[in-house]
Amino acid sequence: MAIDMDKLHEFLGRALVDFGATFNAALVRIGDKLGLYKGLAAGGPQTAGELAKRTGTAERYVREWLSAQAAGGYVTYDAAAGKFHLTEEQAFAMADDDSPAFMPGAFQVALAAIKAEDALTERFKTGEGMGWHEHHAELFVGTERFFRPGYAANLITAWIPSLEGVDAKLKDGARVADVGCGLGASTILMAKSYPKSEFSGFDYHDKSIETAKQRAHDAGVGGRIKFEVASAKSFPGKDYDFVTFFDCLHDMGDPAGASAHVHSRLKKDGTWMIVEPFAGDKLEDNLNPIGRAFYGASTLLCTPASLSQEVGLALGAQAGEKRLREVVSSGGFTRFRRATQTPFNLVFEARP
Repeated sequence: MAIDMDKLHEFLGRALVDFGATFNAALVRIGDKLGLYKGLAAGGPQTAGELAKRTGTAERYVREWLSAQAAGGYVTYDAAAGKFHLTEEQAFAMADDDSPAFMPGAFQVALAAIKAEDALTERFKTGEGMGWHEHHAELFVGTERFFRPGYAANLITAWIPSLEGVDAKLKDGARVADVGCGLGASTILMAKSYPKSEFSGFDYHDKSIETAKQRAHDAGVGGRIKFEVASAKSFPGKDYDFVTFFDCLHDMGDPAGASAHVHSRLKKDGTWMIVEPFAGDKLEDNLNPIGRAFYGASTLLCTPASLSQEVGLALGAQAGEKRLREVVSSGGFTRFRRATQTPFNLVFEARP
């Protein structure tokens, strides 16, 4: 066997980056929970001691944390001044919960997902699934924190307006079902933006529905949203003007069955909006950093979730437009198109 040393060193360099990134995921979560990023953003350039005092933490731990963050490019170090700070871009991504680029939620998801490593190792042997509800509770909170900024930035201003006639219907007053609503972020955003419309949020996970109800109440829209525990194949109600699925169709065991049920619940002139992770139709189209992140999440979360349900089609988070079109069309929909997209999302419009 002939080893090309240049290629070996290149590969080891990539592995070393991942080795450090694995540790850094936990450090990001610690910084997020303790307010270290926010403290650094609010206070300008600071020593470890100054940041520790500001955040009520121990200087020695904070000094090591800052050093690791600076080495990874998450924090900037000024050697001449001996102080650390966040650039505008770093603060936008790490310290601003409302930023569309906010990243700590993504790390919260990843760390919650890997808590199931032992259980999933056994599933690799048996082929059995692992339901969403079987994961650590941090997963549900992290998922909402990960997706909410993108929804806040795009849903009302870009995604809904890209659909034929939907924005006008919602402004006039429409019946809406948000299926797979999780903690209710998408439902609440729509309810706040379209006060004349009536919203129902459905999710099979009872704990998420409990949280969604409380969050809707806190947001002042609890009276206009009805949250219920229900699956995508059995959610109640009929004659909906608008049905939404946010980043969940690929998680379902029987997405074709879900499609058929949506078709039976919509008005004849209704619209189904499906938001899915960005993906090409071929594996080679997705061999990039975004595909890597979504394939990783799909292996630990999405595919096991689907395999735990009836049918267990296991589309995966990188299903791509062609496969999604087939699934949606099998439910009776005759019109399907890509309405818009972001670097992380594909937004589809399906009509009866």
